[in-house]
Amino acid sequence: MVQQNRGRAGALAGAAFALVGVVGAAGCSSRAGASADDLHGGPDAVRQAAEVLARAGSSRTSTSMTMATGGTRVTVRGTGGFDFKRRAGRLRVVLPADAAGAEEHPPITELLTPAAVYMKNRGANVPADQWVRVRPAALADGNLVTNGATDPMVAAELLCGAREVTYAGTEELAGTRVRHYKGTADLSVAARNASPQARPVLAAAAKGFARPVVPFDAYFDVKGRLRKVRETFSFANQGHTVGVASTTLLYDFGAPVAFALPPAGRIYAGTVQ
Repeated sequence: MVQQNRGRAGALAGAAFALVGVVGAAGCSSRAGASADDLHGGPDAVRQAAEVLARAGSSRTSTSMTMATGGTRVTVRGTGGFDFKRRAGRLRVVLPADAAGAEEHPPITELLTPAAVYMKNRGANVPADQWVRVRPAALADGNLVTNGATDPMVAAELLCGAREVTYAGTEELAGTRVRHYKGTADLSVAARNASPQARPVLAAAAKGFARPVVPFDAYFDVKGRLRKVRETFSFANQGHTVGVASTTLLYDFGAPVAFALPPAGRIYAGTVQ
């Protein structure tokens, strides 16, 4: 979708619309016997973010994806829940007023599953009652920005490639004291170190982005759980390098996440514009 919607706002809609879900063992290679309690105080907390989230179970999440182009800043926002053990979730993604070429675009429902992402109200030529199914590993960016929100678990898995990690002190985040770390993550390293199911997604992103190095800010609570992560991606669009900032907030840990996949007859079989 990076190639479609060439206007200023359309460029973000073209770089933004769903998530990737991959299932299985979570997290990077960890220290033997390491726990959340002994990881949260140092750089290992960053690299073990996905592993600790898997132990946490589930949470509510809110996401935002922002791109500035031609002097215009465009933001796509999402809210929902995610089950880190099943690596599955549901998001309601809201586009800017003109990002899809219309004054108002219905919110997009995104279902994240181990093998695919399902989108309803996708727009373009897709009927409103039909779902679009996407295989994230088949997308050039691993679907880290293509569909408007970065999968919370993939955002954490990307931190498996963290390097040059700097501790930036403690801060208050929504009433919770958190530790702030800054650094860069190498997508190629993340692909090697992440769970086997996440590797194809991150490997695709390493090849598809203009730069494989992703700057990040990550925030962890006293239990070592990732509470916020901001990652900045660079992709090529019409000969220019465009930066997209993806921010994921995690809260209300333990909240139930339940949804049903669309029936086969509701999966759109036509060509998506």
